[in-house]
Amino acid sequence: MTLGQYLFDCLKQEGITEIFGVPGDYNFNLLDTLEKYEGIQLISGRNELNCGYAADGYARVKGIGAFITTFGVGEMSACNAIAGAYSENVPLIHIVGSPKSMEQKAHRLLHHTLMDGDYDVFRKVYEPITAYTAMLTPENAGMEVPKAIRMAKQLKKPVYLTVAFDLVMKPVVRRNGQTAEPAKTNGYSLQSAIAHARQLLEQARNAVILADLKTLRYGLQAHVQKLAEQMNVPVASMMQGKSAFDETHPQYIGMYGGAFASGNVRSIVEGADCVIAVGLVWSDSNTAVFTAKLNPLKTVDIQPNAVKVGEAAYTDIMAEDMLNALQTIGYRQTKPIPVVSFPYDAAGGGPEQPISAAFYYPRIQRMLKENDIVIVETGTLIYGMSQIRLPKGATYIAQGGWQSVGYATPAAFGASVAAKNRRVLLFTGDGSLQFTAQEISSMLENGCRPIIFVLHNGVYTIEKYLNVKTENQKYNRIPNWKYTKLTEVFGGDAFTAEVRTNRELDEAINQAQTQNANKLCIIEMMVSDPMDAPDYVHKMRKHLEEQEKRQN
Repeated sequence: MTLGQYLFDCLKQEGITEIFGVPGDYNFNLLDTLEKYEGIQLISGRNELNCGYAADGYARVKGIGAFITTFGVGEMSACNAIAGAYSENVPLIHIVGSPKSMEQKAHRLLHHTLMDGDYDVFRKVYEPITAYTAMLTPENAGMEVPKAIRMAKQLKKPVYLTVAFDLVMKPVVRRNGQTAEPAKTNGYSLQSAIAHARQLLEQARNAVILADLKTLRYGLQAHVQKLAEQMNVPVASMMQGKSAFDETHPQYIGMYGGAFASGNVRSIVEGADCVIAVGLVWSDSNTAVFTAKLNPLKTVDIQPNAVKVGEAAYTDIMAEDMLNALQTIGYRQTKPIPVVSFPYDAAGGGPEQPISAAFYYPRIQRMLKENDIVIVETGTLIYGMSQIRLPKGATYIAQGGWQSVGYATPAAFGASVAAKNRRVLLFTGDGSLQFTAQEISSMLENGCRPIIFVLHNGVYTIEKYLNVKTENQKYNRIPNWKYTKLTEVFGGDAFTAEVRTNRELDEAINQAQTQNANKLCIIEMMVSDPMDAPDYVHKMRKHLEEQEKRQN
């Protein structure tokens, strides 16, 4: 068995059936091996950055993803996607084809290099943004490939593997990879943590659960739901953890976003006398610029392999074991779950009124179906869509932390490849789409049929809200593209509609729901007011203005 075949065997065992990639002369042997390999298909992207984003979207649906680039120019283009996966806890396998081993040892000055003879420099670049890096050889592949995959899965981070052009076809020396013992809970530590948590809960009359990002990444959703039902407590999600709890569940109360959250959710969470936070990431976007108010002395902070109760830290506790043990305490809240209202439950606006955030978000919520995959671009959309109430089984994909503009379109391509039998909906802005619009071509080439909503308002609206010092910035203007014409340019057939009123949007949504069975759909939402935005963004702007006044 060749090194290349062995590598793809290991990936296939993880359920990877597609690998994204862009050809380059140093990865030809990898791609040639893959073309002949049964069970994994190469999916070509338009550039390396987009392939990384696509593999990220794929991994969020299937659990792990992979992509191939060439040395130097290719892998450097993909750095942003890998850094985003690291930030967002997404397991990816980045495979790099490098120059022939003898040429590397001779330090020859080859193209796609820094012309200094250093062939380890790019691997070193990747060290801080991956969980593991390795240079594969026929002798070490049997140990390094399984180890890298294991690291990606356990840490929920990307890993980096590079292999020289001439080594891909060499017979691999078969050695069984060292199988590390899975992490286990320290029984004494767990008992101490549970005893401490019991003390908090015994005094609690208004407990609440927060489900966040690592609940999703570590597959803890069922455990969290079981605990919530056992305790009869309300559950809120954080922005980066949206869809970590079934949003149709009667105990779900909405998204908690500090001072920018809806009044009901904020008062319930901040008024709780015990908060059980699962997989919490204390980031600025998650806490509404750190306006969230959670009393650490009344918080049980459950992370994937550690727990903090109040100010006491308990190590070597697996989250699953802590969640299961909490069910044995016997705590059950007697008061009923608070009745809450969700921001977009009622669709307003007359048929001929121009579309705006107040009108299109309720209509989007109404059109969503069970098991949809919803991909949202950074910008005003990520804040507005965070308030949408998702249907049962929906997968929600957004870069809540990294927030790289342009991520969502190739991520939607990757998600469409990963889940061919599920409906994919992409929500992106005109400025964001101009970063990575090429992947609509890849969608058409591969028979993907997402419904794409393009918010067309001619500016980077979120940037205008974030900049409280100046007005009418020229740099926030966006060239005026005809987005419904993109599929013509890319040589594909699609349903397209340009809408300006609520009636036109309703009609386009209805048609897209039907046309989506056979073709990709693009709905271009023309919004004349460049400052039209959801309520969450208005609250953010007000907070930033108040901060600016205090500083001056």
